[in-house]
Amino acid sequence: MDSVTQFALGACVGAAMLGPRIGVRKAAVIGGLMGTVPDLDTFIPSADPVSAFTSHRGPSHSLLVQAFATPLFAEPVVRLFRQLRDKRMLTYAAVYMMFATHALIDAMTVYGTQLLWPLSKTPYGVGSIFIIDPLYTAALLAATLWALIGNPEGPRYRRWLNGALIVSTVYMLGTIGLQKITEVRADAWIKANGLNPQRTLSIPTPFNTLFWRTIIVENDRYLNLYTSILGGEPSVYRHLRHPELEGCLSTSPAFRKLAAFTKGFYRFEEADGSIILSDLRMGLTPQYVFRFKLGELDDGTPHPVDPPRREPTIRGAPGDLQWLWTGILGKANVRIAEASAYRNASETLSAAGKPLPPLPCS
Repeated sequence: MDSVTQFALGACVGAAMLGPRIGVRKAAVIGGLMGTVPDLDTFIPSADPVSAFTSHRGPSHSLLVQAFATPLFAEPVVRLFRQLRDKRMLTYAAVYMMFATHALIDAMTVYGTQLLWPLSKTPYGVGSIFIIDPLYTAALLAATLWALIGNPEGPRYRRWLNGALIVSTVYMLGTIGLQKITEVRADAWIKANGLNPQRTLSIPTPFNTLFWRTIIVENDRYLNLYTSILGGEPSVYRHLRHPELEGCLSTSPAFRKLAAFTKGFYRFEEADGSIILSDLRMGLTPQYVFRFKLGELDDGTPHPVDPPRREPTIRGAPGDLQWLWTGILGKANVRIAEASAYRNASETLSAAGKPLPPLPCS
């Protein structure tokens, strides 16, 4: 999740667990700062942009590592506040919860979080919530600002704080149910159209949990199937994945890392002689957040580049805000950025073509 959300969640956990002992404002500040500690791994140097991308949310987000690290962060808090010197276990528990809740809500996004490192380096990602969701953050942020500005005491604030934590948690868990509804609908649509995909993934579109995108990977193409929880006809867009551009890039460490991390949800494209791989899960076509130049074409032959390069994110497609709003309401509306790939939902889709053979290596 985004840094504002992580700070607000940590602040609310701190205010709830330590506020009665040291005051709400101080507890919220400590909680907010502790809630952002796991993301300090972004400052750890990496060998290349691909390694930085795949290693984020690693050890610092592990529930096991956080348990071992808790005393290093909690003990100074105990020593700083005399009111906590007879509440060492409470302080330790509070700091661990500030760390653990950060990792757990990150795992609800599609990016993936290595919750059990080093026992398992698998990045767990439910993908039921977008990385920025105002509805999840709103109550937590309000409780945090109230704590920081007003330093409130008494039952009124505690009721609000508990309510914010309960509502946000119920909302987060509820997104799993919305994802399941979307998956069932997408599966029915796939069967009705006679498709045979290698993999599918249902994730929310930006900033909401009512309008969903199911990525359907089938041979040389992928489909974006957009559906609204509120009903209405789905819309579908068909795009090519260009697996033929993989060529001898398949043996490069960068490609192997990305193929594993994206769980196969990637596409290739050629742009001015550069071969670029995009993570289909993060962003909307063609504005993918994570795009990496892995190779170059030389007289039609792909060559890996070393080191790989992170390509700029393409931002701001015309009409997307209107498209999102009408999509949430379940109304048909063609997305401008994907208009050339639009297919009517009732149209019979032709079978996916077999991937072209990889371009030869020199």
